[in-house]
Amino acid sequence: MAQITYKNLRKFNLVMAALHFAQGVAVLLLSKAFSLPVTGTYLTFNKTTMHLVPASTTLFNLRLAYLIVAFFFLSALAHLIVATVYNKRYNRDLKLGINKVRWVEYSLSASVMMVAIGLLVGIYDLASLVMIFVLISIMNLMGLVMEVHNQTTRRTNWLSYFIGCWAGLAPWAVVAFYMGLGAHQGSRAPTFVYWIFVSIFVFFSCFALNMVLQYKKIGPWKNYLYGERAYIILSLVAKSLLAWQVFAGTLRP
Repeated sequence: MAQITYKNLRKFNLVMAALHFAQGVAVLLLSKAFSLPVTGTYLTFNKTTMHLVPASTTLFNLRLAYLIVAFFFLSALAHLIVATVYNKRYNRDLKLGINKVRWVEYSLSASVMMVAIGLLVGIYDLASLVMIFVLISIMNLMGLVMEVHNQTTRRTNWLSYFIGCWAGLAPWAVVAFYMGLGAHQGSRAPTFVYWIFVSIFVFFSCFALNMVLQYKKIGPWKNYLYGERAYIILSLVAKSLLAWQVFAGTLRP
């Protein structure tokens, strides 16, 4: 395997920017107009029963393709930034064992990915979708805290890692609940949704595993750049896998 250098990592980021951008454009151009409702739930007074009862209204319709395009473009922009205007700072941070841009980008793109998955299983309530977004965002920002905090510790402190895992598991548990509830009520989600659930959960878990291998310095992960490249590859594969599974299941003309 070729040695990983800052120079070839820069080229790798440029290639990744192009691949993410190209896939985002492809999804935008090829997808049919498929929208899902985003709703709000509130209480209303029933004059017949003289009780407060729950009601809901559709706040707006959201095209699923726009979410796919959003996380592709966010990744493309992040890769382009670290390969150009931010490259010197990016390289200095890598030498210290940190990549701030990565975690900021993941806090947005991975959160959008999880919102898309939530919509596919019937989570339409705006407040629930916002909480899913925020929890996944917190999970990834805890990765940033992990790297920043451990700049000042003699031994690796795993507190932020475990907090991030806890925050990240909650949305997956909610999605699993909705899938199970639908199946129990006789409205089983399409098969491709189950494949999405399993495959993306596995890839999200691989990000956590990659961090463990980096901090434990196991095998080639002794070189922080190896773990950095692994993050980049995982990001591309996870986003591509989600996007084209969604496209095949719901967006294909």
